[in-house]
Amino acid sequence: MSAPRDLAAPVTGAAGRFLAGVGLFLRGLGLYVRSPGLMLLGVVPALLSGVLFVTAFATLVYFVDDLAALLTPFADGWSATWRGLLRVVAGLALLGLGGLLAVVAFTAVTLVIGDPFYEKISERVEERYGGTPNAVDVPFWSSLRRSAADSLRLVALSVLFGVPLFAAGLIPVVGQTVVPVLGAAVGGWVLAVELTGAPFYRRGKRLPERRAALRADRPTALGFGTAVFVCFLIPLGAVLLMPAAVAGATLLARRVLGQPTTEG
Repeated sequence: MSAPRDLAAPVTGAAGRFLAGVGLFLRGLGLYVRSPGLMLLGVVPALLSGVLFVTAFATLVYFVDDLAALLTPFADGWSATWRGLLRVVAGLALLGLGGLLAVVAFTAVTLVIGDPFYEKISERVEERYGGTPNAVDVPFWSSLRRSAADSLRLVALSVLFGVPLFAAGLIPVVGQTVVPVLGAAVGGWVLAVELTGAPFYRRGKRLPERRAALRADRPTALGFGTAVFVCFLIPLGAVLLMPAAVAGATLLARRVLGQPTTEG
């Protein structure tokens, strides 16, 4: 009987590479489950950040009806049925936009808060697969400033894409089918770029080089990022799975840079 196929092994075709990206996240999850120390390192900063963002999203849910009415004043003169339907759709679009921005911002803030913890997780994964070629020594404060600046740019990018997605979310049928898929793809791409920061910094590579490397294997990056994005939408998923996402992102970085992702 042949050995089971490695989900992160080289594959061809966009669909196969997308699934390979999902496989990298699953492998990160496996490393996380088998390493209780990684769990303890990564959960604390994610928990602190999670309390903040759960509170913010709960506030959005509480006021979503008022916000939907505020954003659709042109419907005040419509019949109660059509006005109510529009504002339900607007409320759902607001929650979708809020979810996208919350996941991206949560990841950015958590990576900044827990920078030394996630750096250690990433380093341990690298050591397991042969170490970091041409590693550079990045001072802590320099790394933190760079991570914060990059995260702000990526959150701004999410807002730039999120606003048109919100507007498209008001379109019947399209807003409830196509837009969530596009939102997951946008969120997944941003998460892939965010989470691979540590292994790229360790090699002396900045954000433009990171984006270029991930674009060269976009389906794999999207597969990884979309899997993380969907899991982060599950209650407590972002808090509990953040270390696994960092571990998987390190494997993604190694893959797109042409470095080994298998032991031995």
